[in-house]
This record gives sequence, C-alpha cells and structure tokens, in this order.
Amino acid sequence: MSAELPRAILFDWDNTLVDNWPTIHDALNTTLAAMGHPTWSLAETRARVRASLRDSFPVMFGARWEAARDIFYARFEARHIETLAPLPGAAALLNALHARGVYLGVVSNKTGRYLRKEAAALGWTGRFGRLVGAQDAAVDKPHRAPVDLALADAGMVAGPAVWFVGDTAMDMRCAYAAGCTAVLVGD
Repeated sequence: MSAELPRAILFDWDNTLVDNWPTIHDALNTTLAAMGHPTWSLAETRARVRASLRDSFPVMFGARWEAARDIFYARFEARHIETLAPLPGAAALLNALHARGVYLGVVSNKTGRYLRKEAAALGWTGRFGRLVGAQDAAVDKPHRAPVDLALADAGMVAGPAVWFVGDTAMDMRCAYAAGCTAVLVGD
C-alpha cells in the first residue's frame, strides 16, 4: 500500500528549505545597532523572527520603522545570495515531488523579490508554480491570502489536499487559516 501524494505542497522558505539565518541575523543586528537598540544573539534572532518586516518593524521601531526597513534591506541585499545554503535533502525532495507531478509553491514572509532571487540562484525556480513572499499579497502570512495567491495560477483551492510545510507556529497558523494540511518540520 502506498500513501497518496497531496495535490499541492506549499513550503515556507527560511529554515524549511534553505538556511539564510547568518544574513538575516547580520542585517537585523546592523539595523538594531543603527537604531540604538541592543543587538541579538543568533539564537534570539532565530527565536524572534517570524512575522514579515511590514508587520514586525512598525512594532519594533515605531515611527522610525521605514528608516529601519531601508537599513535592513540594504544590508540584506548586499549579502543574501553569498550566504544562502539549501538545507540537506531539500533539492532532492523538490526534484522528486516535481517529477511526480505534485504542484509546488512557496509562501514566505521573506520579501518576494529576495525570495525569487534566492530560488533563481539555487536553480529552483522551475520547480515551483509560484513563489509568494511578503508584500506579494494584500496581507502576509499567517493570513490565508498568500496561500490563495500561490495556488491561483494552478487553478487550485486551498484545502486538506494541499499541504503547508513549515517550521514555525506562524506557518501552522497560516495552514489552518487556509484549511490546508499543516506539516511541521524541524525542532
């Protein structure tokens, strides 16, 4: 007996398919220091970074959030491709699922243009029907809007036959909000 594959699998990006924490951490600490805030350890960055910048920076930096955004993006853009690393087995998994005809997409709170640059740098763009990042939909995850956008080109509707694979509670909330089957990976 073999298990039936889902119609579609939507993946979170960072810490689900790739590791880009060194650059995220560096850009965030550059921003925190420039804005007069204490910097974070890598463990704190990994634990605290969940929401999109558009949702988290106004809370963190108040009225100065747009200046903080510009600092973060300038530092992140300068380094994100050079430190990007696929997680072990990620490429083989994507290749196998793609070969079996499973629709694949990404729903991430990483800004969409950076997400798509990273997928292209890894040679993965062709594996995905749609790569949806922060600011691509009207609202970011955990709202269901990015899920609906990721499935729209394939004419699919979110539901139990669509798996949402991610590493955080935010990913699971997004899966539940869209009615997808939630698959938690990582520790």
